[in-house]
Amino acid sequence: MTYNSILYIFLFLPVVLLSYQLVPKHHRPKVLLLASYVFFYSISGKLLVYLLFSTLAIHYIGLWLSYSRKEYSDRKEHPVNEQTADDKKALKAAYTRKNRGILWFGIGIQLSMLLILKYSDFFGGNINQLLKLVSSPVLLPAFKFALPIGISFYTLQAISYLVDIYYQKIEADDNLGKLALYMAFFPLLMEGPICRYSQTAGTLYEGKPLEYKNVTFGMQRVLWGLFKKLIIADRLNMLVVTVFDKPDHYSGITIIVAAILYTFQLYADFSGCIDITIGTGEMFGVTIPENFKQPFFSKSASEFWRRWHITLGAWLKDYIFYPISLTKFVKNLGKSSRAKYGKHMGQIIPSSIALFGVWICNGLWHGTGWNYIFFGIYYFVLILLGNIFEPLIQTVAESLKINRNSGIYSALQTVKTLLIIFTGELFFRADDLGTGMRMFGSIFTGFHFNTLTNGSLLKLGLSLGDFIVVLFSLIIVLTVGILHEREISIREKIAGWNIALRWGFLYTVIVLVIIFGAYGGGYIPAKLIYAGF
Repeated sequence: MTYNSILYIFLFLPVVLLSYQLVPKHHRPKVLLLASYVFFYSISGKLLVYLLFSTLAIHYIGLWLSYSRKEYSDRKEHPVNEQTADDKKALKAAYTRKNRGILWFGIGIQLSMLLILKYSDFFGGNINQLLKLVSSPVLLPAFKFALPIGISFYTLQAISYLVDIYYQKIEADDNLGKLALYMAFFPLLMEGPICRYSQTAGTLYEGKPLEYKNVTFGMQRVLWGLFKKLIIADRLNMLVVTVFDKPDHYSGITIIVAAILYTFQLYADFSGCIDITIGTGEMFGVTIPENFKQPFFSKSASEFWRRWHITLGAWLKDYIFYPISLTKFVKNLGKSSRAKYGKHMGQIIPSSIALFGVWICNGLWHGTGWNYIFFGIYYFVLILLGNIFEPLIQTVAESLKINRNSGIYSALQTVKTLLIIFTGELFFRADDLGTGMRMFGSIFTGFHFNTLTNGSLLKLGLSLGDFIVVLFSLIIVLTVGILHEREISIREKIAGWNIALRWGFLYTVIVLVIIFGAYGGGYIPAKLIYAGF
């Protein structure tokens, strides 16, 4: 059962909504928790045990952290003997070490499960390759574990919960049910967004009754997600699979088209799923953080990642970038760099270490292949170079009297960024790094313009009608994006229509999704892409 399946849309979700509304308020969180575990079990079966263990671990370790902090506070406020300043300092240091140890123990449990289940085959295989190079008689045993759905997402939520307790941003919750619902809420399980405990836990457990506006607005958001997923992403899947499965069969121009269309497929698939997730949460009165903000309007690689998969970027910034930046080594490096190279490079050099950590984690988080690591390093290098040369670019623009806020300059920056994005997604989608390199190379060695006119593109699984449907659908998505960029709320506009026009419009969209959705015979079934990460 997935978010775009008939079973979810027409049976599971309506039953959960009805059950939630019918039971007393204090039982509504239980309905959501039960539904979440049923949903998880329908996809991952007995692997549900990993989610349960992860939840129990952060529950008790969070309470342990809270108890340790209270113990320190009691000993500080009510010492057994009179304490000197040195005694107080030593007491604080001892509890800081203890609490840090508890935190790392909790993080270690979460990361160990993720590393063993998701990465043991990748790291073990690469270590064995190195051992073979030195003719080692001993090789590591090969293990490949079944991976529970959403482990990459709920592991980050679990870690953020413990870290936020450690830094006293939140209090450890002694309500196991509330914590379990935060970890397992079914709309978030497959593809996020990655939520913080302070963002959703309280509202989830509140048990607010269903409201007409929430339900109708939620339905609109779900419908918009289905539009992007079924009409665009699933239709493009035919061509993408055909080309990326056998890339050596195709010329450079076909590779370019496939890379561009895969980028649009990935966006329609992932953002469409997020729309369904946010819409589902909205029905229950739960505000789920946005994960996209018109990313293709970005004018730089760094801006793109502030608009794409926003919650992952925010998580990496708060729990990877800042902690690395605040280490003693990086701080000292910053001081020496400023003294030696000046203010600009003095900021760039230490921050590059934290930035490297972010992008290595970003690449590895997405998958277990060298192409994912390359993907992370690719963006690290581009963003680092952008940071280094920004003053020079600004100086050149001023000397040439170039207005960097002009429409033409912005358009050129957007085109440049799109080229960066399409190239990155080519390596991201390739089966491995070697294949990605060959595909990229073929763009320059096998580029034939006549591929665009000789009908070759119509032999890749999509008919002319499919291309037309995709084109018009992308124009609709672009139009909506432009309106959102101008902060125009389409849903509020629709809500202002009279009831006949409003419901007539919605039913028309439903019919269009049903008619033009890519499913059934002739189409390759398309799984939710980010659910695989």
